[in-house]
Amino acid sequence: MSMIKNRKILITGGAGFIGSHLTKRLVKEGARVSVVVKYNSIIDCPRLIKVWDKINIIEADLRNTDSVAEMKKMDFDIAFHLAAYNHVGDSFKHVLENVNSNLISTINLLNSGPKIKKIVHMGTSEIYGLQKKLPFDVNEKPNPMSPYAVTKFGSELFSILKTKNSKLNLLCLRPFNTFGPYQSEKAIIPEMIIKCLQNKEIKTTGGKQTREFNYIDNVIDGILFLNKKIKHSVQPINVGSNKPISIKNLVKKIHKYTESNSKLKIGSLKYRPNEIWKMQANNKFITKIGWKPIIDFDEGLKNTIAWYRRFFKSYLDKNSNFKNL
Repeated sequence: MSMIKNRKILITGGAGFIGSHLTKRLVKEGARVSVVVKYNSIIDCPRLIKVWDKINIIEADLRNTDSVAEMKKMDFDIAFHLAAYNHVGDSFKHVLENVNSNLISTINLLNSGPKIKKIVHMGTSEIYGLQKKLPFDVNEKPNPMSPYAVTKFGSELFSILKTKNSKLNLLCLRPFNTFGPYQSEKAIIPEMIIKCLQNKEIKTTGGKQTREFNYIDNVIDGILFLNKKIKHSVQPINVGSNKPISIKNLVKKIHKYTESNSKLKIGSLKYRPNEIWKMQANNKFITKIGWKPIIDFDEGLKNTIAWYRRFFKSYLDKNSNFKNL
């Protein structure tokens, strides 16, 4: 029997990319799931259509203390905290929004929100920033290089602080790049897939940067596996495959698998200032205790491309309700 069944679960950011996949998995496993969404955004949640009648929707703004305080009388066994402003590049243009969405929201949730027995805090591999050694190890000193990374690190630190002299259990996770169905087109994999499917010209940097990309089903497996195995740990845990790929090769794979006629102009864009050239997870801990990715990168990429093909058909169909996605 699943240890999640009949448990009262709160998910912040449950209408987002990772959060919606987690929500659907937890519903499938029999959890009593409540999802926090922003006011008046409930109509914009096609990711949750399949489980709409099986979850409890809480409209609240985690950035606002008074709004969060309305949840004070609620109680939950576990809170999966995924709500965040999560675009690295745009974070330089929206610094205060990152502070409010990534840090203030965490402070409000833990100081003014519902009673929670355990919080699973979703951090990010961006916290590591520029590192001299590969793969990235949790014992290395963080060197965040963007407002997004700085505020996510602050959120992680505050969560750790709240566990001191309290009964709150904590699990700090640092997932590396995740991809799959329903991801925002601002992320590199869906952006490239969409352009390839539309046969649009593709401009990139030289693509020497290496990243690891983890298929969403593997990441959800990892989150739930760690939640089951570990009751409390203030030591962050990497969730990743330890299998990097260059951006150049990534773009070429997408171009190949989509059978696109897009013209590739690799090297036509300049690299970003303070470019992080390599990101790779040291995943020895999570694999040592028994977890490993089930779906390999290429299979996950093909699954994602197939989903986006269906997405375009539904998007162009005015009568579609997205339930088949």
